[in-house]
Amino acid sequence: MATGRTHRPATRSRGIPEATVARLPLYLRALTGLSERSVPTVSSEELAAAAGVNSAKLRKDFSYLGSYGTRGVGYDVEYLVYQISRELGLTQDWPVVIVGIGNLGAALANYGGFASRGFRVAALIDADPAMAGKPVAGMPVQHTDELERIIDENDVSIGVIATPAGAAQQVCDRLVAAGVTSILNFAPTVLTVPDGVDVRKVDLSIELQILAFHEQRKAGEEAAARAAAVPAAATRDESADQGPDGDVPAVMPA
Repeated sequence: MATGRTHRPATRSRGIPEATVARLPLYLRALTGLSERSVPTVSSEELAAAAGVNSAKLRKDFSYLGSYGTRGVGYDVEYLVYQISRELGLTQDWPVVIVGIGNLGAALANYGGFASRGFRVAALIDADPAMAGKPVAGMPVQHTDELERIIDENDVSIGVIATPAGAAQQVCDRLVAAGVTSILNFAPTVLTVPDGVDVRKVDLSIELQILAFHEQRKAGEEAAARAAAVPAAATRDESADQGPDGDVPAVMPA
């Protein structure tokens, strides 16, 4: 099986837009679920709903792959799984190193989805000498002194940074100097890399802050709706107390 250092995905050379590339994993996840349930075909509407996009956008995205489906039948699930996996480079073996084996790094090392999606964790690396040799997810942690050797011997082109923010840039620089050209950054900092190196940043705190914004907005809208409902109710109550002419309260005879 080919390694990540010698084979790279063809998406850029084929002119597939970055926005489409970003949605391909969503389609693949939905298709994998259908495949596991032995569903043979799926319509664009059904697949778009499962992936969380609209069907017109899905059909446009698939046109870049040369896949248009069959009218009245839909898309062949197994073929699309293969086609998208190939386009993303997931039919190859991609050795990955994880640097920073704290709580987050250890959780990533224990994640079982890497192997099934074309990624092989080649090494776990940490700067703490006390961590050296300690088994995590069945692999011994290695010291950062071995970083360059590990990358070279395993033909690593993808690095995962799960270090504290203060150490992330130095680790990034060493990864790049050793030949790593793609980095997944979990450290809460922005990395500076040269041209030709791709960085994807995952910041859980930012995602939570965005959710907090939406929760605050929803709470504000609900409060405004309640406030708007109060005067209307008060007006109805006042009109109920008025007499037949609307100005003088009705007085029942004794």
